[in-house]
Amino acid sequence: MNDKPPVCSAPAEKIPAPAASQSYRYCNLDHSQSDSTALAEEVALAIAYNGISQAVMLVTPSDLEDFIVGFSLGSGIIEHPADIYDVQLSGDGSAQYAQVTIANRAFWNLKQQRRQLAGTSGCGLCGVEAVEQALPNLKALPGTPLPPAQWLEGLRQRIGQFQPLGQHCGAVHAALFMNAQGQLLLGREDIGRHNALDKLIGALIRQQIPVNGGVAIVTSRCSLELIQKVLRAGIQTLVSLSSPTGLAVQWARQHNLNLIHLPQKSAPRVYSPAMENQA
Repeated sequence: MNDKPPVCSAPAEKIPAPAASQSYRYCNLDHSQSDSTALAEEVALAIAYNGISQAVMLVTPSDLEDFIVGFSLGSGIIEHPADIYDVQLSGDGSAQYAQVTIANRAFWNLKQQRRQLAGTSGCGLCGVEAVEQALPNLKALPGTPLPPAQWLEGLRQRIGQFQPLGQHCGAVHAALFMNAQGQLLLGREDIGRHNALDKLIGALIRQQIPVNGGVAIVTSRCSLELIQKVLRAGIQTLVSLSSPTGLAVQWARQHNLNLIHLPQKSAPRVYSPAMENQA
């Protein structure tokens, strides 16, 4: 990896108010004072594959095409971006719809998953099939060197330029990508931490940005689902601004994913690759 000081290709600091927010009035408890503030919006996005409803997600109404692509890959619905043939968005207000056309082999696999879920008993998702879907067999990454320390210097401050919605109204998570030269390229935001990462992965795919040697950065806590998403995307290093869970660390180590926690007031903590005899 390149160990030169990182370069930031962030947009200009003066940005317009993001379209995914609206202004709402509020007052204090005795109604003696009132004002207005911007709040992040969320909408219900119903996703159907080949005409069959699959999920309804609460998302921030921005970069929805990126989200659909990233969600489809990160959730294991497709194995390759080429499995998506078309995405049609419709609806308005708080109800949005996505009609996604996917390859026959991907649709067949999706129907098999749905059939397994429908056959579980007791408390539903606690069935054996559902557990296997939550803990899928994913390929280990080939492994790559850890990023140079310079890449992480001042990262918390630098990523703010890629969080226009967060700076405008708060209440959203962000996911960003740094390329193999240590350059911050793009970021995506959403009220959901999974959604933000899905949007980022979808943007990388749609813009054909190589992920080899690059770094994904998430502002949220790092749980197993995020590990699985970056593994499926082939991203080899994940930096989290909040602590990972123990299971996330175990999976990162098993799958050769570099996992780094960047605390707010201390040095970066490398959880994976694991040091010898490390718990």
